[in-house]
Amino acid sequence: MALKATIFKAELTVSDLDRGHFGTHALTIARHPSETDERMMVRVLAFALNADERLEFGRGLSDVADADLLLTDLTGAIDLWIEVGLPDERDVRKACGRAKRVAVYPYGRGADIWWQQNGAQLAKLDNLSVVGLPQDLTHALAKLAARNMQLTCTIQDGHVYIATGDDTLEWTPEALK
Repeated sequence: MALKATIFKAELTVSDLDRGHFGTHALTIARHPSETDERMMVRVLAFALNADERLEFGRGLSDVADADLLLTDLTGAIDLWIEVGLPDERDVRKACGRAKRVAVYPYGRGADIWWQQNGAQLAKLDNLSVVGLPQDLTHALAKLAARNMQLTCTIQDGHVYIATGDDTLEWTPEALK
């Protein structure tokens, strides 16, 4: 018998002063049995950084050919394809061919090595952005994971603040590309 996904609920309030996006998003997050809290929360962070009414979670680990997050326009064309973790360079190139924009958020112990191995090839892709996530941030995000979460994300002047209850994380994104 196959293991089923664990369902998490999050109320994510985003105040992105840099992009002019303000909204509260009721998220239902299906965490694959092999997915860690860290990876799931990185997906939530990626959602907050790119928040839009049409942004939705993809099948991710359940279907490796699908994005972790996907933003489509009203015609079904892909505006934004988002991957978290250390995707294969060929998969990133393929996503760049399918979407107007692609964003990758590498994290974990192997993120620096992944970028060293793939950075030169990925630098050629005009519609790709890559933002590295420091391990201390992703570990702290994992500690915020709960079956029912209320998260607030404020983005101002390139700084990101994520808060839940008494815990607040601060981070300044560093674009690798």
